[in-house]
Amino acid sequence: MIKFIKITKLIVLDVGMLLTDSHSLRYIYTALSKPVGLPGIHQFTAMGLLDDRIIDYYDSENQMKVPRQEGTQSRKSKEQWFKVNIAILMERMRQIDSDLHVLQWMHGCEGETQPDGTLKYVRGLDMYSYDGNDFLSFDEKNGVWVAPTKEAEATKRKWDGVQVLTEYTKGYLENECIDWLSKFVTYEEQHPRNTSPPEVYLLAKNSMEDTNVRLTCFATGFYPADIVLRIRKNESVLAGEDGLMSSGVLQNEDDTFQRREQVEVLRSDLSAYSCEVIHEASNVSINRVWGKKLVIVFVICQTSVVFFSFLDPCLNSESIINIFRMQCTTPMLSGSKSRLHHSGRHPGQSLTYEELRGGK
Repeated sequence: MIKFIKITKLIVLDVGMLLTDSHSLRYIYTALSKPVGLPGIHQFTAMGLLDDRIIDYYDSENQMKVPRQEGTQSRKSKEQWFKVNIAILMERMRQIDSDLHVLQWMHGCEGETQPDGTLKYVRGLDMYSYDGNDFLSFDEKNGVWVAPTKEAEATKRKWDGVQVLTEYTKGYLENECIDWLSKFVTYEEQHPRNTSPPEVYLLAKNSMEDTNVRLTCFATGFYPADIVLRIRKNESVLAGEDGLMSSGVLQNEDDTFQRREQVEVLRSDLSAYSCEVIHEASNVSINRVWGKKLVIVFVICQTSVVFFSFLDPCLNSESIINIFRMQCTTPMLSGSKSRLHHSGRHPGQSLTYEELRGGK
């Protein structure tokens, strides 16, 4: 059984670490043992987060790093490293290939703002999770790896025996990471960005089942990334057990964000469906109600024809083009530019990690 909720466990482990007037820089890598064929769930994903906001993104399907900074090749090498090591762990634990397994790595640092405006290093984080459970973490104070499970002890012994790995890990967390964090924070302060409200669309598309319609609530163009998006049925909020699927928050080419949720409903269903979007930063609260008044539109996406049923016959041409773009392109478009320009090696690149750590 696939338990995707565990995929998020490593991401939220350190929520309680954040301090007042502090900043954080984290890199999160997630690898699945096999593809699952679900939208927004890739076999390998890498994300960089500044104060819990995505500043770069890479996945195995798009094979590009967004924003396009130096370090794309490093992401590909990490993807291969994860592929090899998840196979090693499965063999070590005598797990079968037909089951889905998840390996995650998160590393980063936090800095506290000083009276003179500089950032003082508070602490770092370098840890691994396997199938949603703690697997290995770096004890920064004692310079050793901590293995909470028997299966991780072999890796702990191997990595503890590589002194240069210990020195590199401490040096990255305490020096290089905090230097990059300072640069990113300074850039953000010197180039403040205005909030941007979401554009919200409620649309339906024919399902593979003739009796069903796929209902989608889509919000795009908002900044910052924090947003509430819900599909309601007779005022009840739909969830995963109702068949709801979510893309999560994804980044657009202009550094704004998008999110969509969708669910299959029976054409004969007389329930009232609505899409609720709340974006507190821009003081926007929008509620779209499915009136079940359909306008049929065909659009060609490369070599395939996509069939739409728009719920609002009064949509203007610009709105329709935005919806076409959503369906005909990937969320992350090539050629996008980072708001955080810099030179030199990317902070998430860690050139020697794969060589130093080798196989698990």
